[in-house]
Amino acid sequence: MPIFERPPLETLAPAKDRWTPIYLEYGRIEVDDSSIKWIGSDGMITRLPVATVSALILGPGTTVTHAAVKAAAQCNCPLLWLGEDGLRFYAFGITPNHDNSMARIHASAWADRKARNVIARRMFLQRFPQASVHGINIKQLRGMEGKRVKETYAALGRQFGVTWKGRDYNANHWNLADGINRALSASNASLYALTAAVCCSMGFIPQLGFVHVAGTLPFIYDAADLYKHETSWPAAFGAMSLDPRDDGTLVRKILKRRIEQTRMLRRMPNDLKQLFDGLGENPGDAPENHPLQPRSEA
Repeated sequence: MPIFERPPLETLAPAKDRWTPIYLEYGRIEVDDSSIKWIGSDGMITRLPVATVSALILGPGTTVTHAAVKAAAQCNCPLLWLGEDGLRFYAFGITPNHDNSMARIHASAWADRKARNVIARRMFLQRFPQASVHGINIKQLRGMEGKRVKETYAALGRQFGVTWKGRDYNANHWNLADGINRALSASNASLYALTAAVCCSMGFIPQLGFVHVAGTLPFIYDAADLYKHETSWPAAFGAMSLDPRDDGTLVRKILKRRIEQTRMLRRMPNDLKQLFDGLGENPGDAPENHPLQPRSEA
């Protein structure tokens, strides 16, 4: 008899109904008594409800048994490995998808140049609904976005009373960055982990981005960008305003609260699906009445 029995598919919570992820460091995950348990370095034992959390984010000093990885996968709970202070996103465990339709839609849209532009414009309009994107290509969108991002950073600095000199950091010389730049990177890394959990559980292809093309997970960066302005950025500035010497603990705490307040987990699946409306496996014709449809594509 198996130590962990796979729960029936109909009992698993969809991504939109799952809790925010659980971050763990310095301890061990294993299966015992038909449940997944976390054994911390302090000896405390905690049961992990993997069927109802969106992801387990594993930080430094964590080990996980094969049985625990298998059990998490059977419950559609991704495992994600982050570096110290959440500054690195190393890897994630792919969960079993019961339908590959989303991957086919994603790949078809990415392979079609016109559809790729449509989705990039929809992503931009989701953040800036009043913007005019008529005849704007992806390169121009990146320039427009960069200007708005700089304005948002400056506004957040004024709002939270945090000195902002610009986005400037080097991963190879991390200690040379100022507090707010380190906080932003830590906050964004955690947001990437959560976004990867949702995207992978829905069957999207992390390597096929529409605005981002570089890096290992360009679509994850695309998707996370839709929510940074209301989650990871305010969390970073808010943490610095309360504790300029925060090591990342406060940033993650505030980020979790903002994710819950904005109902991001509930919104994200529908938001991402909406980006591909009308494109499907016949990318080229998007419906005129699409709520995020750029006028130039109607």
